[in-house]
Amino acid sequence: MACSQDYIEFVCSQLSSLGVVRSRKMMGDYVIYVEEKCVIIACDEVCYVKKIPELAELMADAECGFPYDGAKEHYILDIDYREHALKVITILRDVLPYPKQKKKKS
Repeated sequence: MACSQDYIEFVCSQLSSLGVVRSRKMMGDYVIYVEEKCVIIACDEVCYVKKIPELAELMADAECGFPYDGAKEHYILDIDYREHALKVITILRDVLPYPKQKKKKS
């Protein structure tokens, strides 16, 4: 089951205080960006965030899972708990690199 548009809008609204938030549909699921950094993979109405050392303590009690076949294990973020979600996404926004720019064809 893919994410509904209502769910994606809810996720984006939960993060709106962190800056520019947008979503992009990818292969039936969604990627959520904050300030142009990919911070959430949303699949089957579940938010997955990258497992990085900076989140280990904050996400110590979180469930983990795989957003799609072949993916690395991710933390599952309970987006309903806005205050906690904002802390997690702020760390990701501050730590993760910007996506690499695609080279223009000559």
